[in-house]
Amino acid sequence: MKTRIKVLCADITTLEVDAVVNAANTRLLGGGGVDGAIHRAAGPELLEECRRLGGCPTGEAKITGGYHLPANHVIHTVGPVWKGGRSGEADLLECCYRRSLEVAAERGLTSVAFPSISTGAYRFPVEKAAGIAVRTIGDFLSDHPRMEVILCCFSESDRDVYRNALERWEKQEASASERE
Repeated sequence: MKTRIKVLCADITTLEVDAVVNAANTRLLGGGGVDGAIHRAAGPELLEECRRLGGCPTGEAKITGGYHLPANHVIHTVGPVWKGGRSGEADLLECCYRRSLEVAAERGLTSVAFPSISTGAYRFPVEKAAGIAVRTIGDFLSDHPRMEVILCCFSESDRDVYRNALERWEKQEASASERE
């Protein structure tokens, strides 16, 4: 099976996709990291639309226009803060990816770019986050054959971690299909 997941090191605000995913805070009003970069690139209209949404709980996702971004839409999701791994962080991160993809599918979107959710200021270990991201996205794409996903990393070291996670997942999928 040829994967429809690509991993690259780039500025997510420059990608020409149907939607970029924003690793937002619960207020959706902009912040640091990728959240601030997306808000700056999209322009003040994004902030105005986000104000009308009334926030977003951790693990959920909401969609807005892309405004001045090359992407047509921004899907905002709120990742978990890492508290050592015993507070449901993995499940919440999985929800972020799944809910974002569900929102995209509901709108008929076929190309989505994700940042590395929760691995910056929220301190989720990048190796764990990459495995969760790749598995959740891969499982979702098996039921959505028209969709493609980009995992857009900020650093080359993160890109390498995500590429390794993708290679491991592809090998597992290949051996599972051989057993069927």
